[in-house]
Amino acid sequence: MTKFNFVSFFKSLDKNTLSIGVAIIAIGIVGALILTNGGSEQFLDKIKSFTLGGMSKADLAKKGIDYINNNVLSDQKATLVSTSEESGLLKIKIDIGGKEFDSYMSKDGKLLFPEAIKLENANPNNQPTNNPSNQPTKTKDDIVKADKAELDVYIVSQCPFGLQMQRALADVVNSAPSLTENIKVRYIGSISNGKVIAMHGDVEAQENFKQICIREEQANKYWDYVSCYIKAGDTAGCLTSTGIDNNKLNGCISDQNRGLAYAKEDFDLNTKYNIQGSPTLVLNNQITSEFDFGGRTSEALKTLICYGSNNEPKDCTKSLNKAEAATSFSETYVGKGGSGNSGPTGANCNPA
Repeated sequence: MTKFNFVSFFKSLDKNTLSIGVAIIAIGIVGALILTNGGSEQFLDKIKSFTLGGMSKADLAKKGIDYINNNVLSDQKATLVSTSEESGLLKIKIDIGGKEFDSYMSKDGKLLFPEAIKLENANPNNQPTNNPSNQPTKTKDDIVKADKAELDVYIVSQCPFGLQMQRALADVVNSAPSLTENIKVRYIGSISNGKVIAMHGDVEAQENFKQICIREEQANKYWDYVSCYIKAGDTAGCLTSTGIDNNKLNGCISDQNRGLAYAKEDFDLNTKYNIQGSPTLVLNNQITSEFDFGGRTSEALKTLICYGSNNEPKDCTKSLNKAEAATSFSETYVGKGGSGNSGPTGANCNPA
């Protein structure tokens, strides 16, 4: 059977034929509305739904996704899940690495809103919120103090925003080394039947597990490894180039009294603090938003540690990078996406 070619069919039609065809379709729509007791207002609503400001929903969504892929993300790609209208804007639900996010566009296709802040019932669970201006909104007086500040940062290793946070933290460690002892990266997940589970699947779970074991048993190489891994996700290459002891690492992973015990400590703290997304910051046992102090930048993280310390470390006088770190994997601190608003949602990777 010959396959019908719609493209060739439409190319073969002249303009008059197409105009007649459009008219017939319109009449058909009106007839359908009449048969279903639909009035003129319903008809106009149906017609308006086909286009927004002269552009179709599909064209608008494609324009927004193309911008995100070409200017925000590095290695991962956003794909369209669905479109709808909300509060006068086109809402585009997108998928990045298996997680869904909502972005918005103006109907003329000129403005893209990576995130919308809902003014009704905003932040009901007291979760960290974004501050798109990157200007601090809180001060030293808003931070709970400790003699030695402890900043625990909860992430998963393949979340674009978790990688962004590790990149900013690595810059702190490199630029202000005295703050290293104030920082601990912890991992989000669970244990099922003696196996580590993560929100983005087994590959991420195994990477989380490796990083936990390196953190606990080869701590002097942890940041060297992370600084390598966040560039391209080359686990094998980074294990070699940073001199990780593979025998020790494999022993940690296979020994339930070592690796799983370290992981369980992290996961129990997930429950204690009700961690909801990667990344989440806990400073001196209090969930804290980096966006209240300037965003996902090494300067903001330095500020949090210094504000939370009764005795400030010596590197608190240094000025660090005020640009937001690149999301996803990136060879450089800022990367392809520039200092954008923390990726396409300005938010976190949330559990499914």
